[in-house]
Amino acid sequence: MALTPDQLLSIAMTNPVNAQVTSRLPSLGLDQCMLTAGCLFQAVWNQHSHRPADWGIKDYDVFYFDTDLSWEAEDQVIRSAQALFQDLGVNVEIRNQARVHLWYGQRFGKPYPALQSSKEGVDRYLVAGTCLGLDIETGEVYAPNGLGDTEQGILRINPKNPQPDLFEQKAKSYQARWPWLKILPM
Repeated sequence: MALTPDQLLSIAMTNPVNAQVTSRLPSLGLDQCMLTAGCLFQAVWNQHSHRPADWGIKDYDVFYFDTDLSWEAEDQVIRSAQALFQDLGVNVEIRNQARVHLWYGQRFGKPYPALQSSKEGVDRYLVAGTCLGLDIETGEVYAPNGLGDTEQGILRINPKNPQPDLFEQKAKSYQARWPWLKILPM
């Protein structure tokens, strides 16, 4: 039986931090706000591995989209989020996807296209099965590549962001923590 969006959400929300973050995010009033990545798919992998839902989660990624490209505007959102989530004792990393192209090249050594939405940011994760987001406004799961790879523990390069070296690093890091994951050849 294939993993459904409702099942993914049910599993992810067994992590109390995910539940707290999603319940508090609307108060920030951010456009296209999404909880993304590891805090969602790692909960599935943790369930498969009989571990707590929050095991191994280093941060909670939140994407939003604001056409104000100034660092000051994003910094204000980051500071507001820090205050909002301070009591949770976790790192909530919140980023304006409209600004990623401004800093990505300097940080990762490769150019990055200007994005037109938060979903486009999710679309560009290195591993296809990790392209997941939860739309905070609608409660819908965004999974452009489906949920099969997530459920089956398949790590394949994302054709929308083909960076073999970075993919291999990321995939091996995941496999070190969840040894049952399978890395597909590029």
